[in-house]
Amino acid sequence: MPASASAQVPDEAAYRRHALTRSGDAARGKALFHEQRMLCAHCHSVDGSASKAGPDLFAAGDAFGRRDLIESILKPSATIAPGYGTVIVETKSGTTFQGTLKQKNEAGVEIMGLDGKQVSIAAADIKEQSGSSVSLMPEGLHLQLTTDEFTDLVEYLTTLKQEESTLAGDRGMPLEIPKLAKPVKVEPFFAKEFKLPRVRAESGLTSLRAIPGSPGAFLLLHQGGTIWRVTKTTTGEESEVFANLTDVVFSERGPNGLLDVAFHPKFRENRKYYLFYQTLEKGEVITRIEEKKFDPAFKGDSGDAPRLLMTIASVAEDHSGGCLDFGPDGFLYLVMGDTGPHHDPNGHAQDLGLLLGKVMRIDVDREEGGRPYAIPPDNPFADQAGARPEIWAYGFRNPWRFSFDRPTGDLWLADVGQDRLEEVAIVRRGENHGWNVFEGFESFSSQYRKEGREFTRPVFAYRRKYGNSVTGGHVYRGKANPSFQGVYVFSDYTSKILFGITVENGVLKTARQIGTAPQRVVSFCEDEAGELYVVGYEGMISRIDFSGAHFE
Repeated sequence: MPASASAQVPDEAAYRRHALTRSGDAARGKALFHEQRMLCAHCHSVDGSASKAGPDLFAAGDAFGRRDLIESILKPSATIAPGYGTVIVETKSGTTFQGTLKQKNEAGVEIMGLDGKQVSIAAADIKEQSGSSVSLMPEGLHLQLTTDEFTDLVEYLTTLKQEESTLAGDRGMPLEIPKLAKPVKVEPFFAKEFKLPRVRAESGLTSLRAIPGSPGAFLLLHQGGTIWRVTKTTTGEESEVFANLTDVVFSERGPNGLLDVAFHPKFRENRKYYLFYQTLEKGEVITRIEEKKFDPAFKGDSGDAPRLLMTIASVAEDHSGGCLDFGPDGFLYLVMGDTGPHHDPNGHAQDLGLLLGKVMRIDVDREEGGRPYAIPPDNPFADQAGARPEIWAYGFRNPWRFSFDRPTGDLWLADVGQDRLEEVAIVRRGENHGWNVFEGFESFSSQYRKEGREFTRPVFAYRRKYGNSVTGGHVYRGKANPSFQGVYVFSDYTSKILFGITVENGVLKTARQIGTAPQRVVSFCEDEAGELYVVGYEGMISRIDFSGAHFE
């Protein structure tokens, strides 16, 4: 304890209160950050290199509010950034290593500990590898500081901003995104908030989908494996557990769990629906795509055994994508992220022999080639040697929600960025969207650049000033407000900003901040009338009221 600390150690609330109500000295905070006793500089880089065990903080002041920065120090295990969970490796000789995963391939793994040293462990020497929901960052670091020093440290973190000079001057990446003069309203749709006992430090809702042919009825997914059937009518609201998959779904670490549901185009005839979720099998995270059926009354699951369509193994425990839906052509589209580690060091997204970092398209109504599905004959790589025929497009880091525009059929996709940018793309057949050669509009790495390959740039990208985890939405086709017709509405999970963009001839035309959500936005839902709903990770379902706003 430093000499300036009082004999009575302040409680956690005192540190929080002090840092929220007073300004600190950023220069003193910077000195504290680099002090040996604090370990901050051992674990975090601040130059955008992401070269250490913890998340790079070069834009922490842009990406996070003051309260979030405070909580990240006080409760480091409450919210662990994807890709920075603790990995524990036990060797056959009895030695145990722990740190964050920097590389994993057939040769073995490389992890980095708090000391900043990277350790390589050969696959042949590994007895067991596991993950932990406890952060590598130790609890109680704030107790080494007085409340004044703690506030100084927080003040320094708020000054870490992304430099505009590092950004490409591209029309699709405006430096400023204006706010609407009058924002849309985001109002509770269900009075009830949907919460369950936590199975880990943090877990919540993931997806909401309108049940076709059942006005006012939805399926609502919880990350841990619970599915509710929720109904909203003019006389009230109802909710009941539709299915319980908590015994099979893996959601203990990372953005894994029960992530999405989709309905067959002929759902009212065949009652078929499809799930996207993760399991843990022999220490490996596996994404499963399953076909299931409603009961004949369309009230609950039939109880029939699911039909397994596809399994995809992750390399790490992150970037598993998490969205599936049927296109206007009647085929099932689904996405997978590169699955990590950070920076995609093995080039998964550019490897056409893998399903990682891809948009896929399959025919669930036919079986062929020993698969429980068929390959549409016009898939771009159906006949290319060495390529997976399921691939529709590639070069994605971690697509988090896509949707089809009803009148045009365009596939809009949001891809979560690495260190600098979040991006939105319109995805077409056979396109390469660049990761990890590009991040947004900027070059990222030449390691997996191949001669002759062309790259499709996003239609829009935004920097850390506006958030650090994009959530894809829908092109608005409702009737509440004509000025929003054709506007793609989406959000950022961390900042909770709602955005609206329009494009013309494939180029960004207008970008606006249209409002703010009450909770972190994990998904959007479009009902049969084209109206939009916001899914808050913490349990709230809200409806966007466009009527009083004007998009310009």
